[in-house]
Amino acid sequence: MVVSCVAASELLYRMNKQIIILYPKNLCIIRRISTTSSQWHVQPQPRARSAPHHLVGVVGLEIHAQVNSNTKLFSSSPVCFSAPPNSLVSFFDASLPGTLPVLNRRCVEAAVMTGLALNCTINRKSLFDRKHYFYADLPAGYQITQQRQPIAVDGMMTYSRLEGKKGSQVIRRNVRIKQIQLEQDSGKSLHDDVHSQTLIDLNRAGVGLMELVMEPDMSCGEEAAAAVRELQLILQALGTCQGNMSEGQLRVDANVSVHRPGEPLGIRTEVKNINSVRYLARAIDYEIQRQIDVLQRGGTVQNETRAYDSKSGETIPMRDKEGLQDYRFMPEPNLPPLIVYEDNASLPTGIDACQAVVVQKIREGLPELPSVKRDRLVQTYGILPEHSFTLVNEDGLVEFFEAVLKATKKEPRKVIGWVTNELLGHLKQKDMSVAESPISPLALAELLELQETGHISSSVAKQVFQEMWRSSDKSPLHIIQEQDLGLVSDATQLHKICQKVVDLHPDEVNAIRSGNKKVLNKLMGLVQKETKGRADPLLVRAILQEKTS
Repeated sequence: MVVSCVAASELLYRMNKQIIILYPKNLCIIRRISTTSSQWHVQPQPRARSAPHHLVGVVGLEIHAQVNSNTKLFSSSPVCFSAPPNSLVSFFDASLPGTLPVLNRRCVEAAVMTGLALNCTINRKSLFDRKHYFYADLPAGYQITQQRQPIAVDGMMTYSRLEGKKGSQVIRRNVRIKQIQLEQDSGKSLHDDVHSQTLIDLNRAGVGLMELVMEPDMSCGEEAAAAVRELQLILQALGTCQGNMSEGQLRVDANVSVHRPGEPLGIRTEVKNINSVRYLARAIDYEIQRQIDVLQRGGTVQNETRAYDSKSGETIPMRDKEGLQDYRFMPEPNLPPLIVYEDNASLPTGIDACQAVVVQKIREGLPELPSVKRDRLVQTYGILPEHSFTLVNEDGLVEFFEAVLKATKKEPRKVIGWVTNELLGHLKQKDMSVAESPISPLALAELLELQETGHISSSVAKQVFQEMWRSSDKSPLHIIQEQDLGLVSDATQLHKICQKVVDLHPDEVNAIRSGNKKVLNKLMGLVQKETKGRADPLLVRAILQEKTS
């Protein structure tokens, strides 16, 4: 018995790791914590008499959106991605004794604006709570959040998906928003297995978050991905969150279960911290199928927290799911109730309107939301629904498109192809944003006007576009004159070229004379090849029709 106790002590000692908090000027704090992993004890389950059939997935989401603010939620520390480790940490962020939280008004206004955009009820009085859990990157041992009474509740978001063979059918669905709550972020742990230590960066500790809880109204990964993408666009339009998932500004936890329709929901698992819309869809679909397989084998789904491994495409267990009792929620004693006001008339005497959060003022400042913008583009310009999705999904592309339309008489349906195919294609190829485009809306409009008025052909227009991309200082007209790309409209010259093409292709001429009029397009292409795309297509068609009749 003595030997076994000694062995156990040595094992525990070896499994301890050093937690090192890096501070500027080579100051290090070393903390020892136990990092032993819990064992999974799954009791064998009796095999079901008959395997369940027609199981379907049920998906709810918890989304943490980083508030677009210059400072943190309860301190004046600046917020900046990729700053040197522990360079943006106040005394409060590090949880030094005697420090107190001071609420950031910008974060409150952002949460109210987001709640209004998602059709939520804004609570005039909301409360802050302490949520206890012990991570190395949470210095205080608790997180300040809103458990009992959050700032916004009972909302609804409509999201759309393109379906059908050509993706031209718009399917709209609704997802209920249970609540939006303000809370502070934790720090970041970087695990170094080689040296058996964990490095702690507290730059992110205390950054303001909006946690949006979506009800389980989705059934698959594709629906969840569409909902998150719509939310991302809404937050970016509002300016309340930049929504950059690669920088952790938008993190998604997916609650997944399966059941037979009409029966109670099954036991759910939580897939944590998914930082990509594409990975979200894959993780959810994998988890749904995994749970179906477990139940069909007669097993029981465990209520657990899992992680998604993007390399294997699988979810893997992390830990047992904490219950509410594990967090030991309690009211935050250092923060009074958060009060917001409906309008200026409801402000108490002596309260300055500039210092209060007024819902009506925020409501009046709401921008055009993505769904409204898509509908407006389709109705106003007659473009296809899929084109409206492309325009809205790219930051600044709608404004570019509308600026081109204002400067040209070309029909919107013809302009949209240039914007979504030519311009956006070049931007994607170079990994550039719309704001970085070397071709301005006015320059593109000038090019399209030259094509519309018959100065250049469509093929030459694309050639000029390529040159404009390479030489942004040159106007379309300058390029056309410099390279002699103007349309050839001289009838005598075109008659000679058309006669040459007709003489060299007797089989095509006979086919046209036999009634196959489509072959004429081939002869027109050959004429354009001879003229390097500069021939007037209307004149060429008339000449060829005359010579092949």
